[in-house]
Amino acid sequence: MRQNSKNQEMPDRLKKIVGTATVLNLLYFGREILIPITLAIILSCLVIPLVRGLRRTGLGHIASVGVSVLVLTLGLSAIGVVIGSQIIRTAASLPQYEDTIRGKLRTLDQFTLGKLYAVAGQADRVINQMSNGADVHSPGAALEHPNSSREVAAPVLVEMQEPTPKAIQVLTRIIAPVWIPVETTGIVFVVLVFVLLEHESLRDRFIRLVGQSNLRATTVAVNDAGARLSRFFVSQFSVNFVVGASIWICLAIAGVPHAMLWGGVAALLRFVPYVGVWIAAFGATLLAAAISPGWTLAVLTLLLFVVVEILISQVVEPRLYGHATGLSPLSVVISAIFWGWIWGPVGLVLSTPLTLCLVVAGRHIEALHFLDVLLGEVPALTMPENIYQRALSGDAQEMIAGARRYLKRKSFSAYCDAVLIPALHLAHTDFTEDTITKAEQLRVNSAITSMLVSLEDRRKWWQKNYNISVLEDVTAARHLRARREKLFGQWQGPLDVPAGSVVLAMGLGSPADELAAELLVRVLRAEEIDSRHLSLDELENPPPAEISPELVSLVCIVSLWPLKEHDKLEAANADILHRLPQVKVMALCLFNPFEKSGQAGPAIPWADQTTHSYEETLQSCARALQKPLKQSGR
Repeated sequence: MRQNSKNQEMPDRLKKIVGTATVLNLLYFGREILIPITLAIILSCLVIPLVRGLRRTGLGHIASVGVSVLVLTLGLSAIGVVIGSQIIRTAASLPQYEDTIRGKLRTLDQFTLGKLYAVAGQADRVINQMSNGADVHSPGAALEHPNSSREVAAPVLVEMQEPTPKAIQVLTRIIAPVWIPVETTGIVFVVLVFVLLEHESLRDRFIRLVGQSNLRATTVAVNDAGARLSRFFVSQFSVNFVVGASIWICLAIAGVPHAMLWGGVAALLRFVPYVGVWIAAFGATLLAAAISPGWTLAVLTLLLFVVVEILISQVVEPRLYGHATGLSPLSVVISAIFWGWIWGPVGLVLSTPLTLCLVVAGRHIEALHFLDVLLGEVPALTMPENIYQRALSGDAQEMIAGARRYLKRKSFSAYCDAVLIPALHLAHTDFTEDTITKAEQLRVNSAITSMLVSLEDRRKWWQKNYNISVLEDVTAARHLRARREKLFGQWQGPLDVPAGSVVLAMGLGSPADELAAELLVRVLRAEEIDSRHLSLDELENPPPAEISPELVSLVCIVSLWPLKEHDKLEAANADILHRLPQVKVMALCLFNPFEKSGQAGPAIPWADQTTHSYEETLQSCARALQKPLKQSGR
């Protein structure tokens, strides 16, 4: 049976490999057909908002398409004419900067290649001196002696003359280089017109073809892809226009000639992810260095590009469309490399929208979900899964860094509720099923302990975080409590405190319950609520004379599995009331979020109050002690 399943897996894998190879071959060998069609479809996403806007004014569909395509054509033609004229003027003005360029090249040569050649010349002289004797006596030296009597025939020069080209040949040579771009542009605009005319019909046909079995999901996917592409292209076009205009104005003020050219080049090349704008910066800096005797203008030009790009990429773009593409930065780079390899420069420009389409398809089509995981910005693991995976690997430093990022936005109680407790449930599941080894258990305990100690100490970024190794016979909760007892004494704090100001946290005995109780102590102490951690065993023993029962006003029993430990909870409540009859008992029931039983269970009947999260428990304790919380919004 197992052999049959393996035999079945091999053809499936072979089919996937053959299918992938076929698609890659179609993309590569069919690029001359696919590139114009893809460009037309992408341009339609840019033009379709204008078409819809014209239709809302009462203009007909055909007229709206015609006006939109005309506006696009005139705009692109104007840009092409302006950039082309600027390039011609720049090329014509270069001879007047010839002396400056030669001087700069000599300076660069002295500081770069000149130094290298000097070192190489010294090395050559040393080598020649060492090998001079051997070369003189070598047998082959006589063959190249200048006094050799061997006669060498003088070469015969033959002059070749080409016939005068005819007019048709001259015309062909002029047209040939520009024919392919003109042909591609014509195909793009023809396809664009028909795509815009039949936009709704094409969408319906695609939905019928792909998603007939699930009409709703396919409609959502198509609408999502169209909306994301349109929003992304309109936003990117606007941002690039602002970048180009800013660079044009600033370069003109700085005195760089042909500033409009570099502004337009920067705006266009910025469609190439990450590297495009720096290509424009390199060209503008070279021109500034060529026209100015000093280096000040070149440095100012480069600094201008750096400042504008940082402001746009770090301030404007996140606010304007932020993560609207849904792509991770690494996937953008990889997609640019892939599509650039498949389709050349056009692929570089189209890499982001094409990858965006794949990510949207993976988000809505189950068979392509791996594309959303690989290329999308959504984390592959949830935060609890991420913490547990880091703990299994013993990577406490990464756990600490992730916790600090979270705590910049939210409280420690929210972090415990959303991350740590679900991670503890994941760990407990593996513990009970014996799917991890003792060494891994110790690694998890050590990593969690190191993280909690480092967070409590609030160490600065330049200070080394703790790396604690928990022994096999000591749980993480006991280790953390022992550290607090070492700092504050056996009873984890002073005993001369006001009556009713202490909150006791107790777990039900399992290592996970004890750790959850220790987390509650840290949550309460973070809000300056005096909390101490005791175990049930300590209540069963004779009470310590140092602790006055009047100090405690609230006891919180913590359980991660209240449904399974109901009897144990009730017995613990009886013991607490026997020892401390004046206190109120709160039951913190932390249900497993990965189970179908629900997030919140019924209230514990014998408890004065039942809570289901650290945040709720913190608020209840603050109300019981009449103590305001430090953090706002509660």
